[in-house]
Amino acid sequence: MSEAAKTLDGWYCLHDFRTMNWTAWKSLSSDEREHAIQELLTFLEKWEVTEAQQKGSHAFYTIVGQKADFMMMLLRPTMKELNEIETAFNKTTFAEYTIPTYSYVSVVELSNYMASKDVDPETDPMIQGRLKPTLPKWDHVCFYPMDKRREGNDNWYMLSMDERREMMRSHGMIGRGYAGKVKQIITGSVGFDDWEWGVTLFANDVLQFKKLVYEMRFDEVSARFGEFGSFYVGNILPKEKVSSFLAV
Repeated sequence: MSEAAKTLDGWYCLHDFRTMNWTAWKSLSSDEREHAIQELLTFLEKWEVTEAQQKGSHAFYTIVGQKADFMMMLLRPTMKELNEIETAFNKTTFAEYTIPTYSYVSVVELSNYMASKDVDPETDPMIQGRLKPTLPKWDHVCFYPMDKRREGNDNWYMLSMDERREMMRSHGMIGRGYAGKVKQIITGSVGFDDWEWGVTLFANDVLQFKKLVYEMRFDEVSARFGEFGSFYVGNILPKEKVSSFLAV
């Protein structure tokens, strides 16, 4: 049996994708729509307070294409808190006019492939910052789930720890080339969802997503062992622009 990679696990994560039932939304009176919008804004304000207290984080983005109209990404210390937020949101008037299209449940994860043995992860502020991140409010987001292939000679889980570590080091060097251009949050989902990892990328130049993902396809980790799900890409929706997004 090959040695399993050890992981450091941080905040739990929910990606919640919704489409708007625009027909039903337009049938409301102006006052009814305003009430629902204010309810949504109250939720966003509560999330901002939680983020300021460093007890979680969130991201709110519109999604381009027919897969969804918007995405809420939530980070919290416990899975229970994510469930409570999801349930509370579903009880709002605004949620009555949304249709869930996709969700992803995971936990922020760091593996030991490139870990330093001289650092205590429980006290190191850099590691803790990566495990419990404040999500950047950059202009664009890209989310996709992925697996490591398990077929024939291309079975990631049959490779030795040394082989996997060397390949992940090469893979990581590509990502470092996009430092300052792309912020990456890796969340583990083995036992939580249908894929093994979720990858969330943030950038101020949306073209950087294409460049990064394309370049990584030539790396052996992706070329031989990468399996990818659907990609979701979108634009940030600041709180002050929610009303205009929902205006009819």
